[in-house]
Amino acid sequence: MRRKRVPARKIRILIADREGVFRIGLKKVFALEDDLRVVAQAQNGIQLVAMAKAFKPDLLYVQAEIAEEGRGDLLPRVRSLLPRAKMIVTGAKLSDEDTSRYLKGGAAGVIAKSAQPALFVKSARKVMDNELWLPKSQVARLAQLLEGAQERPRRPAETLTRQEKIVITYLMQGCRNREIARHLSITEQTVKNHLRTIYDKVGVSDRLELVLYAIHQRLELPALQPAEALP
Repeated sequence: MRRKRVPARKIRILIADREGVFRIGLKKVFALEDDLRVVAQAQNGIQLVAMAKAFKPDLLYVQAEIAEEGRGDLLPRVRSLLPRAKMIVTGAKLSDEDTSRYLKGGAAGVIAKSAQPALFVKSARKVMDNELWLPKSQVARLAQLLEGAQERPRRPAETLTRQEKIVITYLMQGCRNREIARHLSITEQTVKNHLRTIYDKVGVSDRLELVLYAIHQRLELPALQPAEALP
């Protein structure tokens, strides 16, 4: 008998996909879980934005074709509307270049539409626990892809200070500079200064590359103390 998961609160989900059969099927998958609830569906970018404003979901599954609508800026637009929400892009086949672009646009991961139902459930819980959802093989390839595009080589992380590692920890939890500054009682400019120093130390050029570097290198990060932890 499957043990019931007792949720602290339900994760409210929006599914955006042009295929009604897929939306219905995924909704049925989540309906079997006590902590997951589909609150809205959309079949195009316009509906997605409207539903996001109306229902304010915690998590959005966005079909790649919808993410590419218009000027391809839909994910950043949703991120600006719902800065604390997570997004996962779904697709039949997602290249490393596509995945990199979606992550830079604000997605917390990608998943194949053909994935097993259990993986969709797991992906929802993982990203809501502030983790990226990517196939392990793709993490390595993305790290190599981004490293190959860099003019400067990657470097070991031994020179990182504890404060810099704490900043990375928040970054991997999806926090923006303003949130990191608030949690550490420092200014946004100080956070930016920390990030520039970190980028220079490990040889990356942006937040996505830093997150992938930390995952790929299995960077040991400090556990946040109560005063540092997220509320």
